[in-house]
Amino acid sequence: MAESRTPADVVARAARATDLADLDAAVADCFACPRLVDWREEVARTRRAAFRDQEYWGRPVPGFGAPEARIAVLGLAPAAHGGNRTGRVFTGDRSGEVLFAALHRAGLANQPTSVSADDGLTLRDTRIFAAVRCAPPENKPSPAERDTCAPWSYREVDLIRPTLRVVVALGAFAWAAWWPMLRHVYGVRPPSPRPSFGHGAHWSGTAVPELLGCYHVSQQNTFTGRLTPGMLDDVFARARQLAGLD
Repeated sequence: MAESRTPADVVARAARATDLADLDAAVADCFACPRLVDWREEVARTRRAAFRDQEYWGRPVPGFGAPEARIAVLGLAPAAHGGNRTGRVFTGDRSGEVLFAALHRAGLANQPTSVSADDGLTLRDTRIFAAVRCAPPENKPSPAERDTCAPWSYREVDLIRPTLRVVVALGAFAWAAWWPMLRHVYGVRPPSPRPSFGHGAHWSGTAVPELLGCYHVSQQNTFTGRLTPGMLDDVFARARQLAGLD
């Protein structure tokens, strides 16, 4: 498979993806953002002391979950020692512990933990992916990196479009990343002005998925009590309802 080395490569390769498995393989072979490539590979070489005996994934992290998803969970980017280590989004870090525990309570995951790519985790009616597929320094991708990566998400949403009913945006970055998808995937002009992000925010358009806002499951939010398990449960209960699962 040809590697994606430029933004134009990303656009072309994403458009050619025939299914989610093909898309996932293409995502993992992306080298289009030099700063992100350098960072993800440096982290994989140096490793955190707690994981020094493990081989890091050190590549872009594909989406994960049901191919006929009714709910999509859209995040920011993989964690340097989470998805960048394990090769699965929100896997092997504290944010993932919180997220998958909530999905399990909502009946959308078969187990409450996500520690490695081969731990037996499966999702029901749900797919998770990040707006930026590589771990960025300080968890802050640049606008150019965001835009270069966007075609992967456009194609992912397009492939699950027949069943997709609800998108849960984890944080303001993911909330903002959703609006261009309306134009690129659904041919719909995004609302102007853009609705403001907030926990529990709900935007509803015509012939497009419902959008729900949720504070990101970062330690900054969960350790401080800004985001509680109950708040997550409320969001995923609402997502289930809007998706027609209840």
